[in-house]
Amino acid sequence: MAATNVDSNSERSEAALPADGTSDAKKVGQRWVIATKEEMREAAIRVTAKAKRSVSIFTHDLEPGIYDSLDYLEVLKKLILSKSYVRIRVLVANPRRAVKSGNRLIHLGQRLNSYIEFRHIAQEHEGHTEAYCIADDTAVVYRLQSERWDGIADTFEPPVARFYLGTFDQIWHDSENAAELRRMSL
Repeated sequence: MAATNVDSNSERSEAALPADGTSDAKKVGQRWVIATKEEMREAAIRVTAKAKRSVSIFTHDLEPGIYDSLDYLEVLKKLILSKSYVRIRVLVANPRRAVKSGNRLIHLGQRLNSYIEFRHIAQEHEGHTEAYCIADDTAVVYRLQSERWDGIADTFEPPVARFYLGTFDQIWHDSENAAELRRMSL
């Protein structure tokens, strides 16, 4: 993936991450701009690979080719199988469209339903046009308009990740289980 730095003066290297998991002040990440579907898929994979406890996805239709790509699902399965307490939460604005597309993430969620939960975005939150994926409360890939691929990703940006996670949590609590994603037969 070709990564474009947002600001050449703020270039950060993942190689500088401490091996012992010390304080946030010593951790750095990498920030880059996303312009294509392929870059979005790679960003989702890289951000999800940073997760240790949770992944929170806000999507309109599970974005075919992104969250159902075999590479993305492999990273998600590796995370789930590595720890018994991992939690994957997915907010979907249009679950019927996701089911119709035969998204592989739905199938994975049905098989690993104690780890992956889907919710249908509550009607009062349907005006949200963004799409994002948050790993724990530190890494984020964000697009202002879900129908466009333009966005930004960062592998270590806790304040931004926590901001969007707060929005996600509010919408999550107001939303209902996406029964249509659970009922689909395999």
